[in-house]
Amino acid sequence: MEKVVNINSGTRNISGVRKVGEEFAAEFEKLGFKNFWIKMPFEMKRAGHLYSQREGEDGPHILLIGHLDTVFSKDSDFQKFTHQGNHITGPGVVDMKGGDVVMLYALKALHACGILDGKSIKIFLTGDEENVGPPLSLSRRELIDAAKQSDMALSFESGQQDQAVIARRGASLWSLGVSAKRAHSSTIFSEDSGDGAIYETARILKKFHKFAQNMPNLTLNPAVIAGGTSAGFDAGSATWTSAGKDNIIPQVVESRGDLRFISREQLDDARAEMRKIIEENLPHTSAEITFTDLYPAMSITPENKRLLGVLDEVSQELGYGPVGPNQPGDRGAGDISFVAPHVASIDALGPWGGGSHTTQEWLDTEGFRKATKRTALLLYQIFQSHQRHPDGS
Repeated sequence: MEKVVNINSGTRNISGVRKVGEEFAAEFEKLGFKNFWIKMPFEMKRAGHLYSQREGEDGPHILLIGHLDTVFSKDSDFQKFTHQGNHITGPGVVDMKGGDVVMLYALKALHACGILDGKSIKIFLTGDEENVGPPLSLSRRELIDAAKQSDMALSFESGQQDQAVIARRGASLWSLGVSAKRAHSSTIFSEDSGDGAIYETARILKKFHKFAQNMPNLTLNPAVIAGGTSAGFDAGSATWTSAGKDNIIPQVVESRGDLRFISREQLDDARAEMRKIIEENLPHTSAEITFTDLYPAMSITPENKRLLGVLDEVSQELGYGPVGPNQPGDRGAGDISFVAPHVASIDALGPWGGGSHTTQEWLDTEGFRKATKRTALLLYQIFQSHQRHPDGS
């Protein structure tokens, strides 16, 4: 873990992401895996993904998921692995190089016992989980294909001793544009001038706030706003600009943010409600909203619950206590979300710690050991209790 944490692999550090992938590929090869590097087009500015596999017909086909990149760029002040007692700090120790190492050493344990012989295992370590390269149809195509060829998927984002993830919310972006009549401020609210773009935006956002609060597992975040006589966005620098005068009724507002949801049905309902709200315009105003899909939702399924049941049984046999489901609202989106619509899935099998995406990111070494043991025995139990039928089911 020290070796890979000390290699900077911020998402846009293409050479760094590939170098971390090479380190893991060398270890997987020792365990009998064949490695493939899935390249992305140059214009996407992403490193690609490591795909490793062992082919066999003994037991279920399992997909293991992790990622190689972190949120820390080459010029970040947070670059080094440090270890004091049971406390490790460093970029990616829990998100998620630590999880990748848990996966690796659980497989090493099974390999040492000869348990991997004849087993079908796919490993997919993405290179851009922290900032997925568009279009998603290309950057996640092979991951989804691997899921469709598998019976179950296990993901190694950071975890907790008593919880795992069998549902996590999806993510969508929204962009709101509001227009109004420009006039002298002394005439605002008049029949001829109307209420202006900022009042109309305030009305819309207040209603967004009210309806979102009454929908379980749904959040709606207005992340940025700009308005006045002019407003604009520079995608290259992610900078918003606006201009206006105190004595002019504002004629434009631009706002954007994200929407988190627990199912496609909830997403569709939320979008329909948002469209309805923006149509209830104040005088002399109009509004338009557009949506962009990011991550699908990982919804609760009976198959996911059964995987959690196996993990719970293993954890209690190890003396670690019971494992229950994590609250979906407690986690952000992740690569497991692309897989979950196609196959039984569980996430947060990695080590426990905290401070993800901050310069205080840390890992508990005892939790790291427990997560590795628990993963090894979880895989062993799955291999022992699942047999593939002649028809492949």
